[in-house]
Amino acid sequence: MSAGAVDVSTRDHVAIDAGARGQAPAPSREDIRIATAEDAPELLELLHAAYGPIRELGIRFTAATADLQQVEQVVRRHTTFVLRRDGAIAGTVSVRFPWAGGDTHITSYPFIHWFAVAPALKRQSIGARILDHAENAFLRDQIKAPAVYLATATRHPWLVGLYERRGYEGFYKHISKGDEILYLRRVLHPALYAALDRAEHKRFADAGSTEGQS
Repeated sequence: MSAGAVDVSTRDHVAIDAGARGQAPAPSREDIRIATAEDAPELLELLHAAYGPIRELGIRFTAATADLQQVEQVVRRHTTFVLRRDGAIAGTVSVRFPWAGGDTHITSYPFIHWFAVAPALKRQSIGARILDHAENAFLRDQIKAPAVYLATATRHPWLVGLYERRGYEGFYKHISKGDEILYLRRVLHPALYAALDRAEHKRFADAGSTEGQS
């Protein structure tokens, strides 16, 4: 396991050898670490596979059509986590900080994007584990970020609900590339958020609530 990696292997995730009899299944090995340039080609393959349904819906997320140069840029400029299972990338998520986003950042908090899980490994809690690491272990516990936010298309059949179940709440909508985009925020440190967020509250109060916006 590389320096700085977090070992999240567990007995609950096993590689079954159908030919083995009388032997305990070997546990899969998982670790989460920050991606490097060497990971970019494998990340590109994962993103293209995971975002296939997004492309079929006609939702134009950048990650759905990214090329190798764009992936390398995200890895270089943002904090991109990869969860490897038995050596292969099984999931990823990127954290973009305000200073790296320029005019695309609408709040002063970190922005989560380019979240993906290998299609063959869905429904194994890989997405939950890598989001937990980015949101809690990294942003809440290490960076002490008061909050984190993300965005998704409202017409996606299940992403809004997934994020709401993780504690995110919508706070702003706008139209981008023909789609209604909903921004959702999760508060990580309520006391810090209450103390530091007054200007942001006023900004979005002036812009209007999520209800009735188009």
